[in-house]
Amino acid sequence: MNTGRKRLLSTLAALFFAALGLVLGNWQLNRAAQKEALQTAIRVQSDKAPIGNAQVRAWVAAGNMQTVDVLYHPVHLRGRWLPEHTVYLDNRQMQAQVGFFVLTPLRLQPEGLVIMVQRGWVGRNFTQREELPVIETPVGEVDIDGDIALAPSKLYEPGQAGFGVIRQNLDLDQYRAQTGLPLQAFTVRQSGAPSQGLRRQWSQINFGIEKHYGYAFQWFALSALIVALYVWFEFFRRPSAPSQDNASHGT
Repeated sequence: MNTGRKRLLSTLAALFFAALGLVLGNWQLNRAAQKEALQTAIRVQSDKAPIGNAQVRAWVAAGNMQTVDVLYHPVHLRGRWLPEHTVYLDNRQMQAQVGFFVLTPLRLQPEGLVIMVQRGWVGRNFTQREELPVIETPVGEVDIDGDIALAPSKLYEPGQAGFGVIRQNLDLDQYRAQTGLPLQAFTVRQSGAPSQGLRRQWSQINFGIEKHYGYAFQWFALSALIVALYVWFEFFRRPSAPSQDNASHGT
């Protein structure tokens, strides 16, 4: 391969990989901007005044309960617990301790809507793993405060999904079919001071925004390094062509 073709290929390779680094760096910046916008939207939602049963029913009828305009909106609901359908999600952490997330359906009064409520966290007996912790579930109508949320995130679960009171994950569609309850496709995450044997210091969502900025910096730095190496080797360290005298001496 002659020298001109080598220089052309090295130039094209440098341009391609430098441009690729810029594209990937900008993609990471865009992802960070999207997550920052979502984080801001959630913060704005959480600062709004709580809504009650009637507004929740109206939103359910409109079919927009999983939009950004609704998620994490504070609520103040009145209903009756359905304790026979309580679920304990295992291996859940709160304040660096492992235990259960306790979820109980709440039937709104008088609307009749059934919403799964993430009531809080409770420790577990690691010796008697099938033993359920003691929690209180008031009888009759109750008022709860919280915010609209998706179902708890799913953990890795080998084999088939559990069907008992204690389980690793909760699929709302699956649980609706199991119980026959008209469960909504969202949950309410109950807030407030510890009560009924439950803690409610829910962790904030970690969007990993700093990670995207770090990746963007790495891609931009790689592009800059490629350009710098290309300029160095092409214009400063390029081997000089053999002189005519040296060529004649070699013959």
